[in-house]
Amino acid sequence: MAISKELLDILACPQCKGEVTLTAAEDGLVCRACKLLYPIKDDIPIMLIDEAQHLE
Repeated sequence: MAISKELLDILACPQCKGEVTLTAAEDGLVCRACKLLYPIKDDIPIMLIDEAQHLE
């Protein structure tokens, strides 16, 4: 089960409040401004700054 378009439209980066986009593998949400990847576990986006992975 993937994240619905409606949910993706309302989710925002908790750090900068900017837009997040779904990864190609649909296993995380990326904030391009902060260069953070928020993981998706069991179809639930983990939108905690401490759980995010820094992108290079």
